[in-house]
Amino acid sequence: MVWVFQFAALPAEQSPYQLQAVTEDPVLLGILIFLLGSGALAASLFLLRGFFHGRTRAQKAFHRVVLQIQVPKEKKTEGQNNQSSQEDRLDFVKEEIGIAETLFSAVAGLKAQRGFHAWLAGRDDTFSFEMVVHNGLIYFYIDTPQRLRSFIEQQIHAQYPYAQIDEMTDYNIFTEKSTIVGSYLVDQSKHIFPFKTYKKMDSDPLSGFLNALARIRENNSAAAIQFVVRSAKRKWRRPGVRIVREVRKGKKFERVAHQSAFMRGFHKSTETLGQLFTSRKNQNLSEQHKSYQLSPMEEEMLKGIEEKLSKGGMDVTVRILSASDDPSMAQLHLENLVNAFSQFNLYRYGNSFKGIIPRRQSILIEDFIYRTFHPHRHIVLNTEELASLWHLPLHSTEAPNIAWLQSRKAPPPANLPTSGLLLGHVIYRGQDAKVFMKEADRRRHFYVIGKSGGGKSVYIENLAVQDIQAGKGVCVVDPHGDFVEYVLQHIPKHRADDVVVFNPSDVDRPIGLNMLEAKSEEQKDFAVQEMIAIFYKLFPPEMIGPMFEHNMRNVMLTLMADLNNPGTIIDIPRMFTDDDYVKEYLKKLKDPVVRSFWEKEMAKTSDFHKSEMLGYLISKVGRFVENEMMRNIMGQQKSGFDFREIMDKQKILLVNLSKGTTGEVNAKLIGLIVVAKLQMAAMARASLPEEERKDFYLYIDEFQNFVTDSIATILSEARKYRLDLIIAHQYLGQLVDEKGRGAIKDAVLGNAGTISTFRIGPDDAEILAKEFAPTFGAYDLINVPQFSCYIKLLIDNQAAKPFNMNTYPAQPGNKQLAEAIKQLSRLKYGRDRRIVEAEILERTKLGVSEAKSRTDMIEASL
Repeated sequence: MVWVFQFAALPAEQSPYQLQAVTEDPVLLGILIFLLGSGALAASLFLLRGFFHGRTRAQKAFHRVVLQIQVPKEKKTEGQNNQSSQEDRLDFVKEEIGIAETLFSAVAGLKAQRGFHAWLAGRDDTFSFEMVVHNGLIYFYIDTPQRLRSFIEQQIHAQYPYAQIDEMTDYNIFTEKSTIVGSYLVDQSKHIFPFKTYKKMDSDPLSGFLNALARIRENNSAAAIQFVVRSAKRKWRRPGVRIVREVRKGKKFERVAHQSAFMRGFHKSTETLGQLFTSRKNQNLSEQHKSYQLSPMEEEMLKGIEEKLSKGGMDVTVRILSASDDPSMAQLHLENLVNAFSQFNLYRYGNSFKGIIPRRQSILIEDFIYRTFHPHRHIVLNTEELASLWHLPLHSTEAPNIAWLQSRKAPPPANLPTSGLLLGHVIYRGQDAKVFMKEADRRRHFYVIGKSGGGKSVYIENLAVQDIQAGKGVCVVDPHGDFVEYVLQHIPKHRADDVVVFNPSDVDRPIGLNMLEAKSEEQKDFAVQEMIAIFYKLFPPEMIGPMFEHNMRNVMLTLMADLNNPGTIIDIPRMFTDDDYVKEYLKKLKDPVVRSFWEKEMAKTSDFHKSEMLGYLISKVGRFVENEMMRNIMGQQKSGFDFREIMDKQKILLVNLSKGTTGEVNAKLIGLIVVAKLQMAAMARASLPEEERKDFYLYIDEFQNFVTDSIATILSEARKYRLDLIIAHQYLGQLVDEKGRGAIKDAVLGNAGTISTFRIGPDDAEILAKEFAPTFGAYDLINVPQFSCYIKLLIDNQAAKPFNMNTYPAQPGNKQLAEAIKQLSRLKYGRDRRIVEAEILERTKLGVSEAKSRTDMIEASL
């Protein structure tokens, strides 16, 4: 090409002859053709390279994935001394940022792509580390090639064990009205000069970016800082090595560091010629004359260069984009973000950032969307510098509007059961594992706690449905009614005959429930003790005293004297007003202590004191006697169903205690009696060989309303009789009585084999965090996402390491079948209201006249 230009520049009278000479000389002609062909080939290759770069850019975008990274906010130093020094806190900050440096070391260690294909089509081993504010929150993203996704995920999890990685559809920070402005950031000096890093700063450098991003909220504003990163080739260190070597030889730092390649070659040529024409002596004098003493700052700068060269290097394209409906706001936000990079500048003896705003913003926006590495707008950073520019927020970060991870995740146990009761599923690091619970482990009971609305009720509803569909015996005690209705809609048709629906609000066909009905002499004392405990549960302790216990115990034991014809709770007031009625039961009474109560103690009690005693008892029992619904249920001498039969034959008992239709106190009483009767039936199975005892599952929602202090006995002993509890409620304060005693709470936390916690309050989190430590803390328990929980699962009678689990949603059921089952149950186990009332009236006829006179006497005395 040079020759052609020279021929063209010849005088007019000489050029034709010269050109003719060239064309006639085959050697010169061949050289000319070679040069023209090489130039054309080179131009074609560069055009082809540009074409392939543009074409493959879109194709590569479809083989990439955007990952959102979230970490928990819980402070690392929680529970430690808050009086730690500023130096200690700064050490913690640097230590946490160093985690990101380890991550970038792995990226820098990847082998840089080489060869003709990489040159022609472009490298596809780039990552994009991004900080983005949109919709008012600050997010952290990593865009990675699909083939390198597992690599980057493994590195993140290795350095941030509690980080959550979610694959995302690419975000969009633009709107139709957005004004978009962007800038590149490049270095002002050569790339071998270092920037200021976190190790030389007094605070987290990320705070400058986050505070600037946190202010971007108004006018549909959004912004992003993008670091497109790839591993640098080894030759990036050569200029730095040369500078250090030559300065160490005595050359001036300024001359060596800022000398261009042309001037460096020129000076090298003159030095070579000088060596040919000077003597060795003069050369030595010249070298001594040239020796240069480095200043302390220059020494520090050389050390900084060497430190930068000692770590992995990466080619980085830095883009900042700002979008807003208000053009002035978009420009202001861009300037603020560019200025935030000034904290990394090392002036004169280091490197500094410079913003370049291109005229054609559309190209920058396209490159931002495609995450394109720009070969002419890039810098070389080592791992320490890039970790200073981008790292995940620290525990100590106080910038607002960060999208923190609400709760941490942990892997499921390696020995997770593969069959049994399906509890939920665990999605951890791309793997979805189902969580089962073995039947033997369920005998140690299952405790569930969580605020209303977290998914707790749906969770236990699905568990109960599974047991029913598996043909197991189940009892559900539901204080709201929704649980029972859901279960009814999912009962298989072939189990319709097994269902007993106990709904106290069904006044037309009441089902009998007699707490004073016992199958043996051993059950009598248990029934009496539970009934006394029930009264303590229903009324304040100061209203229940020793005299109440003494009188009630003797009266109830008397009413239970005849096992075939027992009395009921509604008979208690009459026992103090009708002597003839008492005599009917004394005929069957064998207990001498109870007989002495009537023949000696009560016989010598005056009518006045009897009236006082009667008033005291009626104030506790009267509300059940006077209430027609409760009287028709508890006034039946024979219960409508046999609890022992339900357990042994694995039937389904659904107790609907909806407070809206039953009443709160009535619901409590019936629920307490049902649980006590089940406990009695379970303990009566002691006569059966253990291998013949079939598991029966008792589900109690809001269980604190339906258990007494004997829950400790159920939790510790009932498992032997295969009564397996699944108990749920909202907060631990419900398990503490009026005097602050937490006997039930201690019994539950001390005996429950498996614990599952949905979102709970701070006070409960402090207590339960001890159960889930060290894997999870109080912060995690407070921020559990909806329809997920933390679970401490019992596996082969050993408590496994806690993990978090997602629950399954509610499933649609068959409402028509549910209604049919309810009608079938009420016809089988309920009795006509008129018959029940007639029987109660007939039983109460005995001693009516005497009862009336006693009543008149009491009224007169009052």
